[in-house]
Amino acid sequence: MTIQWVAVATFLYAEIGLILIFCLPFIPPQRWQKIFSFSVWGKIATFWNKAFLTIIILLIVLFLDAVREVRKYASIHTIDKSSTSKLGAYEHTQMKLFRSQRNLYISGFSLFFWLVLRRLVTLITQLAKELSNKGVLKSQAENTNNAAKRFMEENEKLKRILKHEENTFETENKKLVEDQEKLKTELKKTLDALFKAQSDVMTMKMQSERLSKEYDRLLKEHSELQNRLAKDNKKGL
Repeated sequence: MTIQWVAVATFLYAEIGLILIFCLPFIPPQRWQKIFSFSVWGKIATFWNKAFLTIIILLIVLFLDAVREVRKYASIHTIDKSSTSKLGAYEHTQMKLFRSQRNLYISGFSLFFWLVLRRLVTLITQLAKELSNKGVLKSQAENTNNAAKRFMEENEKLKRILKHEENTFETENKKLVEDQEKLKTELKKTLDALFKAQSDVMTMKMQSERLSKEYDRLLKEHSELQNRLAKDNKKGL
C-alpha cells in the first residue's frame, strides 16, 4: 500500500472512531456543544469550510482514480483469463485488481463517512441548541404557570374580599332601610301630631273669636241696660 492510501485508510479509521464516539449514548449533545464552543474551534472555523471542501475534492479524485484502476485491471483480468498466458502474470493482474478494489472501497467509504461526519456534527449542534431552547421554554412555561397560579390565588382573594364587602354592604343597606322606615314612621307620627296641634290651635282660635264676639255682645247689652236704668231713674225723679 502506497503512502497516499495508507493516509486515506488512516483517515477512514479516524472517521469511524469519531462517528462511534459521537454515537456514544452516555455523552449528551450539550457536552458536545460545550466542546464545540471552545475558543480553538473558533480560531479554525474560518479554515474549516476550505479544509472540508479540499478533503472532499481529494477523496473524489482518489475515488475516481480507484474506479479507473478497477476498470483497467478488470478488463485485463478478463483478457488474461481468456488467453493462455503465464500463471504468474494472471496472479499479478489479480493482485492489482484486488488492490484497486480495496482502494476503491477505502476512498468511497472515506468520502461517505466524511459527509456523514459533517452532517452528524451539524445535527448534534442543532440538537444541543434545541435542547437548550427546550430548557429555556420549559423554565418559561414553569414561570408562566407559577405566575398564572399566583394570579388565580390573588383573584380568589379578591373574590373573597369582594364577597365580604358585598355582604357588609348588604347588611349596612338593610340597616339603612330599616332606619329609613323608622324615620318615616316617626316623621308620620310627628306630622300627625303637628296636624292635630294645628287643628287644636284652629279650634281654640275659633273658640276665642266666638268668646270675644260674645263678650263684646254682652258688654254692649250691659251698656244698653245701664243706659235704660239711668233713663228710668231720671223719669221717676
